Amino acid sequence: MKNNNQQYSITALSKLAGVSVRTLHYYDDIGLLSPSNRSGKGYRYYDRPELVRLQQILFYKTIGYELAQIKEVLDHEGFDLIQSLREQREALLDKKTTLVKLIGTIDKTINELKNKEGMITDEEMYDGFPVEKGKQLEQEARKRWGDEVDGTKERIQSMSKQGWKDTKQEAEEINLWLGNLIHKPVDDVEVQQVIKLHFEHINKFYEVSEERYRGLAQLYVEDERFKAHYDSVKPGLANFLNQGMIKFCDNGLKID
Repeated sequence: MKNNNQQYSITALSKLAGVSVRTLHYYDDIGLLSPSNRSGKGYRYYDRPELVRLQQILFYKTIGYELAQIKEVLDHEGFDLIQSLREQREALLDKKTTLVKLIGTIDKTINELKNKEGMITDEEMYDGFPVEKGKQLEQEARKRWGDEVDGTKERIQSMSKQGWKDTKQEAEEINLWLGNLIHKPVDDVEVQQVIKLHFEHINKFYEVSEERYRGLAQLYVEDERFKAHYDSVKPGLANFLNQGMIKFCDNGLKID
């Protein structure tokens, strides 16, 4: 309001506050909101204090108060407008938090219904590992990368079961392809093209910098579990992948 001394007719206030004229009549009838004055013909007019009181009424309604409760609060001798606004702000923030969570739940449910097959479970992320081994891998990843593990889990769990199946199949195809190229030097163009596919595949789970990709290359040869996994595809594949990844990093994460 540009002019704090402006008076509003009941129709003007109805439009300003988004409250029907009938509702304002009712508020007047029950003594919840009375106009500051009336014309000789009985027309209602509202000043600034009534506008502030109507704002309070609407706030309290939003957080679930009944009209009788609102009237009791506003008419209380010790009513403090600033304190009331602070309390309403806190209540609305709590409500906002709840609504954000509910929206998240709805989005997940919609996603699951659209995918039809549903989302993958934690156990499916570690398919092929015993349950305890899967938990151990997650704990180790959390120690190494911290809370980023949660972001990776969210990316995986946002996939449909078919999407996760396709992602795992892609990894297997990359490993087999590299296994068939193991006789070539790691700077061979075809080898580096497959390494590039490997790099892009890893980026589906989290953002991979050159430093992180180098660290992953070392993990493949230093951690016996990863080494055994790749060497089971083709003996010596872990070391071949390690060297190919390092070469890819040396070339600035691109094919020379």
